[in-house]
Amino acid sequence: MPCLYEFPYKVLFQLIGIKNYFVDDHFIFTFFNSQHINVQTLIQWLPIEFGRQTSSQKSKPMKALIKSTPFIILFATDSGTVKAQLDPSGYEFGIAGSAFVYQGDLTPSRLGSYRTLKPGVQVFVSKVITPMFSLRTNLSIGKLKGDDSKYAVPGYRQQRNFSFKTPVFEISELLVADLLKNNFVGQSLRLSPYLFAGVGLSFLEIKRDWSRFNAEYFGTEASTIQGLADDAQHSLPKTIPVLPLGIGIRYALSNRISLNAESSYRFTFTDYLDGFSQAADPSRKDSYQTHSVGIIYQFQKNNPSWKCPVPKY
Repeated sequence: MPCLYEFPYKVLFQLIGIKNYFVDDHFIFTFFNSQHINVQTLIQWLPIEFGRQTSSQKSKPMKALIKSTPFIILFATDSGTVKAQLDPSGYEFGIAGSAFVYQGDLTPSRLGSYRTLKPGVQVFVSKVITPMFSLRTNLSIGKLKGDDSKYAVPGYRQQRNFSFKTPVFEISELLVADLLKNNFVGQSLRLSPYLFAGVGLSFLEIKRDWSRFNAEYFGTEASTIQGLADDAQHSLPKTIPVLPLGIGIRYALSNRISLNAESSYRFTFTDYLDGFSQAADPSRKDSYQTHSVGIIYQFQKNNPSWKCPVPKY
């Protein structure tokens, strides 16, 4: 990465003209302009201009030196000056508010029990490893709840009246893929979609309730009565493995700070997340999801190895 000075326009134009300025192969000039410029045309123009200067200065050595290593001119549209660039450390910290949504036997909706969603919080630290990929250590804290009585259709749910609740303490390791490969470039693209997947553990304290169960209504359904008896004898999990899979988008407010929004679905390997299985639908595993909005801070520092010579103009 280069070290960049903060130049006003007139000085930068002198640099582009390569007049009385030394350029070494570690320089990258970042030129900000509010108008569209054809980069290819400008690059084609530079060698012509260099040649014109060389032929017109036969009596004087040309002070501008271009080494064989190409130098790059990057264009942006935000400012009238070239600003000092910081070295991304490769680490990010994020915090977000979340909504936890249970999905299982106690809701008829395939999308989850949004009638019993609960708040939560998420914090994470990410290590950027390539322009596309980063590793994220993620901590999510919240609650899950399910309640048959919240649904009037089908009618048996308000007769069965199963319910549960549990706190959730989840830690996971995720691989995050920036689809536009926007890592390491100071968030040059403001809007970046991303995908993520990983593995984790959720720590639970499940409390189930069937005290309002209408046994008379289900008197002819031996499977429900016997299933409830079996479930009552079944121990409830305290820790479960989860497979998070999700999608998100981030919006860069600056080189350091971004906003993000994401949704994450957790696949589990248990049908007792809600405390019930045999009395409900033992063929389907339970799951849960989170939706979050938060802020990300990217750690940056000045790189002491970027030694910039004093410009001559």
